[in-house]
Amino acid sequence: MKIDRIEAIPYSIPYSRPLAFASGYVSDAEHVLIRMHTDEGISGVADLPPRPYTYGETQQSAMAVVETIFAPAILGLDPLERGKIHAILNRTVHNQTAKGAIDIALWDIIGKSCDKPVSSLLGAYTDRMSVSHMLGFKPASELLDEAVSIRAEYGINTFKLKVGRRPLALDIEACHVLRDGLGSDVDIYLDANRGWTANEALEVLRRTEGLGLSLLEEPCDAKETMSRRRLVTKSAIPVVGDESVPTAGDVSRELLSGGCNAISIKTARSGFTEAQQILGLCTGLGIDVVMGNQIDSQIGTLATIAFGAAHEATSRRAGELSNFLDMSDDLLAEPLTIINGTIKVRDVPGVGADIDPERLERYRQDR
Repeated sequence: MKIDRIEAIPYSIPYSRPLAFASGYVSDAEHVLIRMHTDEGISGVADLPPRPYTYGETQQSAMAVVETIFAPAILGLDPLERGKIHAILNRTVHNQTAKGAIDIALWDIIGKSCDKPVSSLLGAYTDRMSVSHMLGFKPASELLDEAVSIRAEYGINTFKLKVGRRPLALDIEACHVLRDGLGSDVDIYLDANRGWTANEALEVLRRTEGLGLSLLEEPCDAKETMSRRRLVTKSAIPVVGDESVPTAGDVSRELLSGGCNAISIKTARSGFTEAQQILGLCTGLGIDVVMGNQIDSQIGTLATIAFGAAHEATSRRAGELSNFLDMSDDLLAEPLTIINGTIKVRDVPGVGADIDPERLERYRQDR
């Protein structure tokens, strides 16, 4: 079996509710659908979500690197030659979501060729993942109303609060209102997307002490080396690296330097292969992990579930799997469903992301 063609299809789907965070704002999911074809008629699918304000990739640059750099170098190779393919991809620095999408498409082909779900090939620890839901940048009362509604409709009991782009007092108020309104059995954690300084993060921790917050994600820029190390030392809860740790090398640097003591794994930027390397580093060092979200579509969410459910460490915490609820539509032929706060792994060969051709035709941008 040989790779004989790779498609990079740009598409755009509006968000029903634009999403904002400290590092950026999105009103449309301007992604790239990767379809990798083989000479035996088996195809692999993956979603590529560029995030220009975080990693510097755009829809146009991602398409260009796939079509002009990566595809010509790996055409003719067997999808099982992942080591050789990754050595080729790694000659080019950065472009993490492009590399991640190619890797996921490879695994999709491998699963289909073996007639096995990819999650089974990766580890098959469980058949479902618990879901966390993202809240952000509304008045505290509206955030509480949203959380109560989401919990009632989907059974979700874990909430990630986006902070860091408004006065500290508003973020602190939101923490108190959510805890008071949701009760002590709900998991609440914070993500500042580098929006604070280390000293501001310490102030927030001081003023939210006793609320039972579980994690503090990417509170400040990793370039604040000394201050961030001091924050990690003083924080009573794990400080999670996210944007600062897109690769296994970055993970080892931040953990060994004391820049964080927990890691967000995102398959959209690491694929499954490097995500395994990252997970191995973390489990070997006794470091907590959480399955993060790149504002993924349902296609990308399926990939996160496939990896997260495959391993014990990645399934301990709720994964960030609900951002697709804010998209007005999707490309999947069979939409995802959240039941009792969980999403099941699809028991089909590959990752399970069958594309609806009519939806793809409606939203593609290269016509």
